[in-house]
Amino acid sequence: MKKRWMKLMSLSVAVVMTMSLAACGSSSGDDSSQDSSGSSEDKTITYWNIGTEGADKAALEYAVDAFNENTDSGYQVEMVAIQNDNYKERLVVAMSSGECPDMYTSWSGGPMNEYIDSGFAQPVDDLYEEYGLNDIFMEAATAQASYNGHIYAVPTYNVSLAGIFYNTEIFDEYGLEVPTTLSELEAVCDTLVENGITPFALANAPKWTGSMFYQCLVARYAGLEPFQAAVDGSGSFEDECFQWAGEKIQEWVQKGYFPEGVNSLDEDAGQAKQLMYQETAAMMLTGSWYTGTFSTDSPEFYEKIDWFSFPAVDGSDADTSIQIGTIGDQFVSFNCEGEKLDAAFECASYYASDEAQQVMVDNGKIPPTKNAESLVTDPISKKVLEAANGASSTQLWWDQYLAPEVAQVHLDTCQELFGLTMTPEEADAQLQAAMEEYNADK
Repeated sequence: MKKRWMKLMSLSVAVVMTMSLAACGSSSGDDSSQDSSGSSEDKTITYWNIGTEGADKAALEYAVDAFNENTDSGYQVEMVAIQNDNYKERLVVAMSSGECPDMYTSWSGGPMNEYIDSGFAQPVDDLYEEYGLNDIFMEAATAQASYNGHIYAVPTYNVSLAGIFYNTEIFDEYGLEVPTTLSELEAVCDTLVENGITPFALANAPKWTGSMFYQCLVARYAGLEPFQAAVDGSGSFEDECFQWAGEKIQEWVQKGYFPEGVNSLDEDAGQAKQLMYQETAAMMLTGSWYTGTFSTDSPEFYEKIDWFSFPAVDGSDADTSIQIGTIGDQFVSFNCEGEKLDAAFECASYYASDEAQQVMVDNGKIPPTKNAESLVTDPISKKVLEAANGASSTQLWWDQYLAPEVAQVHLDTCQELFGLTMTPEEADAQLQAAMEEYNADK
């Protein structure tokens, strides 16, 4: 545990330096003046999350408002929303400075496990039983909220899978059909390029956007076993399937499947979705949370949009039902004890309520609950839910599943692949070295 805490401390030092530089030229846009721990007010529960706007804000705020209006615990929850790209860094700094909030969301996986090992999350198995949440949430959602045999978090909203949104009018104009294999997808892309249409809208400045291509290519080529083996040390990130994925990305870059200057385009500034709205790009591989984004931004444009799962690789026997994503999207963990923990969990339990699920559906999200099929009416959301329910396994996003220091190498090297500034062999070697170092230290 000491090693884990020291690693968290080391990460926080780098984060502080990065944030200090960033602060010189920009504002995060969140309310950072509030006391992050809530320690000055014993009856205040401070809750950090990424609900700064739109559908995320509506879904995450619901539980807070419902709790504050209905609780008889004597506690009130104060929500502090922080912009997505700054969130993890801000959270690590708060933890390392002794100001960790009482409640906070994360994306599960490696970072959540680090927080648990460092003492910033409490097991809530008994509270799950008390509130009957095991009967409400999907088993896959509870599994992603668990670590070492215990439940440490409450899933909040959305079944989010990697998949391809496409403009049906553009497809119709050029006589294109939904591809079921990678060769068919490449044929679609070649036709689009020939007609001056960018096949994929992608803004890869934040790096995680481009890494979805890499993850999907590996999964469709070889399944999940090579990745899992590389993580536990029984295999290697220098396996042939990882090199193949890197080569395929660079081949697609050279063929013009992505926007010019893709690594300088900003996802948070909306530069990827604008290519879709301008109809200069025909497809977008992204998380299915974009269902809510597209439908909220422009209901008229949304009528042109449809969705399909990443296609199979020709000649591969990998299970094509495998999905990349998360069943729950954001997971609430608890850095408090006793009565405060009981009250904080009461607040989070509102995410399991019928009313909260309807708020999610109304905002284009898919509740990670067992009754989701009876609630979802949107055609695209139904396709996503069908894919999730039919999946033999759902692999959490690599940048969330891997330990933070390894995840960063994955993101960095993946961006280099898109920039054609690193060979697949070099990228694989760097990721493998980071994985080996982490496994040696843990």
